[in-house]
Amino acid sequence: MNTINRRAALKAGAVVSIAAAQGLMQRSMAAPAPAAASAASSDAGTAGQGVTRTLARYIVTARYEDLPAKVRKEGTRTLLNWIGVAVGGSRHETVDRAVAALTPFSGPAQAHLLGRTERFDIMNAAFLNGVASHIFDYDDTHLKTIIHPAGPVTSALLALSEYHPISGRDFLNALVLGVETECRIGNAVYPNHYDVGWQITGTAGVFGAAAAAGKVLGLSEQQMVWALGLAASQPVGLRESFGSMNKSFNPGRAASNGLFAALLAAKDFTSSDGMIEAKRGWANAISTKQDYREITEGLGQRYEAALNTYKPFACGIVIHPAIDAAIQLRNEYKLTADQIAGIELKVNPLVIELTGKKTPRIGLEGKFSVYHSVAVAIIEGAAGERQYSDRAVQDPAVIALRDRVTATIVPSIKPEQVDMTITLKDGRKLHKFIEHAIGSLEVPMTDKQLETKFLDLVNGILPDAQAHRLIDACWHVEKLDNAADIASLGAIKA
Repeated sequence: MNTINRRAALKAGAVVSIAAAQGLMQRSMAAPAPAAASAASSDAGTAGQGVTRTLARYIVTARYEDLPAKVRKEGTRTLLNWIGVAVGGSRHETVDRAVAALTPFSGPAQAHLLGRTERFDIMNAAFLNGVASHIFDYDDTHLKTIIHPAGPVTSALLALSEYHPISGRDFLNALVLGVETECRIGNAVYPNHYDVGWQITGTAGVFGAAAAAGKVLGLSEQQMVWALGLAASQPVGLRESFGSMNKSFNPGRAASNGLFAALLAAKDFTSSDGMIEAKRGWANAISTKQDYREITEGLGQRYEAALNTYKPFACGIVIHPAIDAAIQLRNEYKLTADQIAGIELKVNPLVIELTGKKTPRIGLEGKFSVYHSVAVAIIEGAAGERQYSDRAVQDPAVIALRDRVTATIVPSIKPEQVDMTITLKDGRKLHKFIEHAIGSLEVPMTDKQLETKFLDLVNGILPDAQAHRLIDACWHVEKLDNAADIASLGAIKA
């Protein structure tokens, strides 16, 4: 990894939640709850009965002191990575267009937009920061479900912290609980839910945002049940959106929807008590698989939030093994495109299903092309956001090499693997098999690599001294008296 270009290689993330493939591997508010609380749904089946309430009770009672040190540490890594990608994506035309569309209708200036001068009401700020954090598809990934956890959760939480001040310890606890909530719920329905076309970051992420916001607001158990129920009524995100601005809309909308649910529940806006597990509830309505044990078993004992990963390349994780192999071979043999007769990939079927675009026309489509990704990695020695620009996708040299890349489906190849053979014009064959790519749980990015990625992303947006103060605030969030300091450090003074 030390040979990979600092600016681009560690700038991963990009528009492809395709990371999916790798997912296969592996106190109360001011007013008490009204006496006439809604009854638990009569349709809740035996297998899943009480799931929503069990989860709500855990969220409400879980304390910062209960979090293992490893989980707290991963929470800070999640925060640092998310702030970096949100600032880095803040100047993308997708965010510019969303800001222009929403400015005339935004409420009071309550919260910052990271990397920008504008301030919005907390609902729109949560949405816009969520969009910015996902546009490069460079954000974090829970590999078991392909959920990008921080987008919905931290976008909602950071915006709320500017309106409802909280300590850094409470912020981190809520962040971890939000991630835990969405990933456990995602586990219960993945992969079937994803396979029919839902983008699980949006559909499960809304629960994480509601849980995190509800924790900060001090919801009672019953109110948290309602918050989760209201979140269940707002699934968002379809895989058809991949390759367009709509994809980053999904985690942004999940953030604002989850915040919306928690704010309503805080004022005793009711819902069914079994909205996750009921016969006509969320899990049964949007998936053919419901494993409720994934939601309730081991709460407070095992943590999905400790399994988060971070991208070194700006595209979906399913392509990462091929990029890793290409860059390693390029660097080892000092390869140039004109030396190469052909590149053969042996891949898992999901690679073609998710990233089989042979002729991408724009940068966002390039993130869904394993062919483009391998070609540009060979030519430029990187796979950051620059390598997924319109310029890169339309580069004649990249196109020419892309056309010499072939991919063969080999079911025995796991989604996290790739078998690459490069045939040179002089007849030599170069081979590389990737078992686990950089950025995986097995080969995780180090804290130093995360800092490098962060600094590369914010370069040209935040002054260097401000960027380093922001890094320090993320690593030491637990010591902050006011977590909203992170938002102001990540924004530009008007």
